[in-house]
Amino acid sequence: MIIHSKIYFMKVLNNKLLLGIMLFVSVMGYVVSCTHKDVAVPDPVSNAIVITRGTAVLKAGSAKDNVKDSTYWKLDKVHSNAMWSTNYMGAAGLLTGRFNQFGIHEIVTGKNIRYVQATTSQPLLDTSWRFDEAHPENTYFSGYVQMNTSNTGEPGRDTGCNISSLGTIKVLTGVHNLTDTNLAKIKTTKVEFDPLSADYIVTLDLTWKGMKTEVTTVKGITGRLKYIARGNAGTGVYPASYGVFGLQLSFQFNCRDFGITSTSIADKINIECNMNFNNK
Repeated sequence: MIIHSKIYFMKVLNNKLLLGIMLFVSVMGYVVSCTHKDVAVPDPVSNAIVITRGTAVLKAGSAKDNVKDSTYWKLDKVHSNAMWSTNYMGAAGLLTGRFNQFGIHEIVTGKNIRYVQATTSQPLLDTSWRFDEAHPENTYFSGYVQMNTSNTGEPGRDTGCNISSLGTIKVLTGVHNLTDTNLAKIKTTKVEFDPLSADYIVTLDLTWKGMKTEVTTVKGITGRLKYIARGNAGTGVYPASYGVFGLQLSFQFNCRDFGITSTSIADKINIECNMNFNNK
């Protein structure tokens, strides 16, 4: 029995030794193959942000809005919007709305009046802007909204509590009310590259009388500007085929800075302006 046990033990030992040798040879073969001088080693992965920008220079149209010139652009208001949002009661779901009347014109003293006109077209041409894709220091714009045209989709609210909360008056038929009490204006003071994306960082001043007796301007509000690259619409040659592009501006401000005391809304108001342009 002792002899048989020794023989069995030796067989097991020999088998384990053989398996160990085979495993060692396999590992060495793998190591040699992976370190062979002809094997290409991948380049290290780069975490650098790659930002691609073009050289588009886009500017407002001539003094005559109906002039056909492919190098000048005008606001396509029908396909644009200026929207706002804030939290209801400061913590609940969103309250949202838009302004029916807005424009891109710097309204200075003498232009802040009521414009009576039979049509709903812009009372002032949308010409206070320029966009330079590669040189943001050349980009600028001034815009406005008529506060009494805030539209939540609920007429009872829009012509009721919203009017009193905004310190203005109801819309009058055939009148564009660009007086100080019904006007919120923005004007850029600086536009620069966003180092983390292809967007732009915008610094602007916001002017709005609100519920205060004096005109209030909050300076240094920071926003984000996104350029939707120029494309073509229509068919054939200009003007049947024309160019389009978009600019999207978003920023936030504190409504308490302008005298709004309503507890139905949060302090912070979010603004998003989606402006589309064409050269047809």
